[in-house]
Amino acid sequence: MSESRIESDGLGEIPVDDERYWGAQTQRALENFPHVKPRMPLEVCHAYGHIKKAAARAHVSLGDLDPEEAGAIVQACDEVVAGELDDQFPLLVWQSGSGTQTNMNVNEVVANRANELLGSPRGSKEPIHPNDDVNRGQSSNDSFVTAMHIAAYTTIINLTIPQVEGLVAAIEDKALEWQNVVKSGRTHLQDATPLTVGQEWQAWADSLRDAVDNLRQANDGLLPLALGGTAVGSGLNTTKEFVTAAIANVAEQTGFPFTEAKNHFVANATVDRLVRAHSALKDLAVTLFKVTQDLRWLGSGPATGLGELRFPANEPGSSIMPGKVNPSQAEVMLMMCAEVIGADTTVSISGAEGNFQLNVMRPVVIYHVLESAKLLGSGAGAMRTKFVEGMELNLTKIDDYVGRSAMLVTALAPTIGYDLATRIAHKSVEEDIPLRDAAIELGVASELYDRTIDPVKLTTPDER
Repeated sequence: MSESRIESDGLGEIPVDDERYWGAQTQRALENFPHVKPRMPLEVCHAYGHIKKAAARAHVSLGDLDPEEAGAIVQACDEVVAGELDDQFPLLVWQSGSGTQTNMNVNEVVANRANELLGSPRGSKEPIHPNDDVNRGQSSNDSFVTAMHIAAYTTIINLTIPQVEGLVAAIEDKALEWQNVVKSGRTHLQDATPLTVGQEWQAWADSLRDAVDNLRQANDGLLPLALGGTAVGSGLNTTKEFVTAAIANVAEQTGFPFTEAKNHFVANATVDRLVRAHSALKDLAVTLFKVTQDLRWLGSGPATGLGELRFPANEPGSSIMPGKVNPSQAEVMLMMCAEVIGADTTVSISGAEGNFQLNVMRPVVIYHVLESAKLLGSGAGAMRTKFVEGMELNLTKIDDYVGRSAMLVTALAPTIGYDLATRIAHKSVEEDIPLRDAAIELGVASELYDRTIDPVKLTTPDER
């Protein structure tokens, strides 16, 4: 058993494991909220490291904090950002809706680590106090939502968008490779007029690109930060000079153009911009779901399904059926998308719970935003490397479908009329004979048929 020390807060004293950097309020949270996981995302704690460092640097520049003490705070914050103190952030998502416990967890860890660097024991609160110094000029109400914005923005910009863009590039490579391969189109899950494989794949790429553009725009909405509003948005116990300097420091430290929120009352009272960011993640999930389902269906079979695509064999597909290959990566992507789409309901309901000057559902919002961003990013990366890049075409199957499609008759309709074209299509399907034979039997000249029914020409608009 490790030894404990006595920490204190406004409610009195409480023992804390002496190996831990956290203090009284973190310990109380551990005891008061003994619920099931998930843990507060470490990305939030790392973002808080940037905030506390930026604040300390701002206070020094304004002459409000001793440079040596600030230096110790900065070093402790650097360790937080680098993940060196990750085991010191044990709290779960289920805590005060403002995120107060996580803010104090960071304040206590930074203060105790800074004091240790300065030669003082943990729990001494001397010379660095978690509230008076580390939290100086801040409130949980403005700093936690600031950490949410930083964590969400950086995760989406560093992980989600690059991984999805990589998937888009892989799909476009296939579109270019197969741009001249003609295939049968399908609408209502029934035969339709032809297109090229390249056109089909480029459509998937462009739909995903639209979703990424939408996500990027929503993510840019996270750049304005609430820091400076303190308790209710009025900025009590801080100064404009501090806010300007601290946010500039955040931007410098992260390398991203974070700015001050135009209206701190809005920034404190709502999580609307995070709701919009998650909505864009949900929209991306919807598009990924559609693309993934198309790929999955096109590779179904191989003997009794559509069988146009051959999937890479990443692992045995069955414990009983030898040689079976399943679209496992597609199934994983579909489950991830379903998770994100479902999470959007939680985020939306939580965003509506902004009573007066404070939203009190923040922890669950940031948990889902980060989880969705990471799911879609990692899922897209795996889809690219373990699924899309290894796909091949079954040209025999594709050519056979084109040759058997009765919907090629659509090209004849402007010349012979819709009604005769319909009779030809029905005759071909019902008698299971080639479309050309059905057309000739019903009076279409073979020369007209051969001149008109060219599958390659049918994949682009007529030229006048």
